[in-house]
Parts: sequence; structure tokens; C-alpha cells
Amino acid sequence: MACLTFSQLNISKAILKTKFRQSELPKAPGLLYMSTSSRRTRAKLPPLLSTKNISWETALPYSSAESGGSLINGNRAVEPIDSEETREIPMFHSEQDVVEVKSSSFLMQLPLKWSMWLLGPSILLATGIVPTLWLPLAPVFPGANIAGLLSVVGLDCIFNIGAMLFLLMADACGRPRESSTSSAVGSRIPLRYKLWNIGASALSFLVPLLLLLPSCKSTLRPQLPFNSLMVLLGPYLLLLSIQMLTEMLTWHWRSPVWLVAPIVYEGYRVLQLMRGISMAGEVRAPAWMVDCLCWLVMWWVLILGIQLMHVASFAGLQDRSES
Repeated sequence: MACLTFSQLNISKAILKTKFRQSELPKAPGLLYMSTSSRRTRAKLPPLLSTKNISWETALPYSSAESGGSLINGNRAVEPIDSEETREIPMFHSEQDVVEVKSSSFLMQLPLKWSMWLLGPSILLATGIVPTLWLPLAPVFPGANIAGLLSVVGLDCIFNIGAMLFLLMADACGRPRESSTSSAVGSRIPLRYKLWNIGASALSFLVPLLLLLPSCKSTLRPQLPFNSLMVLLGPYLLLLSIQMLTEMLTWHWRSPVWLVAPIVYEGYRVLQLMRGISMAGEVRAPAWMVDCLCWLVMWWVLILGIQLMHVASFAGLQDRSES
């Protein structure tokens, strides 16, 4: 009987030790409740003895691992966020605020762009067409001398200023709103279009120079003095050089006006050559010089028509790419 009671005491002590040890172990994060029809039984989950990090104990995104896991600043200790680092955190950026700011700035720019649609062509008309068509040539052009050459060049310089202002306004209206989207029009300039423009401009520049050499050597009869030749062809050559430079800059900057710039200059060039034909009688130009100016007018009208065909083809290509 005494042995039986002693063994029962040992069993009870072992049970108490195991319960005390289980109370010191980490408990499960939750309790499982089991319900029955008569009563609710409460069951404890078995303790987790794994040494791996649980999913909620992984390293935080702004932790510092340079301290090597010290007691004060461990591997998973959260450091204060610097003010410069907040710019890189997505939670501090609100896309809705950015969209509202962009839309409000675009709405504020709409009246300015609408005014440019009327102001740009008006400047082009006032600087190019009005002086050529309605300004009397007699008081402007004193004769085949340096003063006459400078007066004609001055008219072309006034047009060039108006053309530059027009192209700048057209660039401001035609450039896309987003700077990240490289301009779809400016980034697809075909090579054949560049070669065609450069070739046509170079040929139109070389032909008058080839006429200048026989005239200076007295091969063409009657001979045209150098001053008269420069009055008729000097402004033409100068403005053609400016046009070639402008086209190359629009290609380099990928401006949306690369398709419009040659049309602006070529339309004025027809008027410029027509003015030269009317001035031929003032400088007593021979018949071969007048015929040369007439052929140049026909040549540039042909080039202007080809440029308009390019505009139509690129517009159709843009529509097909969007569809």
C-alpha cells in the first residue's frame, strides 16, 4: 500500500513539472475554439519550435544591417526615415495630386495656345506677304548698287524674323504635353525625306552659282554686271542658306515643325523670285537672266507641290499607325 501511494506521488510530481515547462514555452498566436451541441471545448495549439523566421518577422524595408545584429540596433531595428528618402517612397507620392496639377496647368495654357493659332499666321502674313505684294518697289529699291542690295536683303530679313516667330509658336502648340513621350512626329523623320530636301536645296543653290561664273568670264552675252547679279540672286542665296540651317536644326531637336518649315520658306521663295523678275527691268538684266529666274520659279513650285504631297503621306501614315 505504501509503495502504491509513493508511486502515485511521483507520477503527480512529473505531471506538475511537465505542465510548468509547457507554461514557459512560447504559446501559439491563436486559440482554437471547438463548439459542440452540448458544450464548447478549448484546445491549445502545439508550440512552434521552428527556428526560421515567420512571414511577419521578416526584415523590414528600412532596417539597417550595418551594425551586425547588436542588442540595441539589431538586424530588424527600424531607423528614422530621412527627409530626402521620403521622395523615393511611393506612399508619399499621390498620383491624384500630380494629375490634378498637370490638368490645371494644361487648362491655364489653353488660352495662350489658342491665341498662338491666330497670332503666328498673322505675323507670317505681316512680315512676308504684305511687304512683297503691297509695298511699292520704287522707293525701297534705289537701283543696282549696295543700297539696293541692302534694302532687298532687309525685306527678306523681316520675313525671316516673322518665320522664326511662327515656327516657335507652332512648335509650342504642336509639341506633346508629356516630355517623356518623345515626339512621335519628330522621332520618325525618314532618311529619304532628309536626302530629298538636302539634294533639292543644294541643287537650287549650285545652279545660280554656275551662272555666275560664265557671266564673270564674259561667256554669256550680254554680260550682267556683278552688282546687278547680286541684287537679283543675293537675297535668294542668303535665304536658301537660312532655310537649310533651319531644317537641320528642326531635325536635330526633333521639333514637330520639321514638316512645316520648308513649306514656309518655299512659299515665300516663289514670291521672292517673282519680285526678282519685276526688278529685272530696273537693273537692265538680259533675257537669259530673266529666263533663269522663270525656270527657278517653276522649279520651286514643283518642289512646293512635292512637299505638300509629303504632308499628305505622313498624315495618312500617322492615321494608320494610330488605328
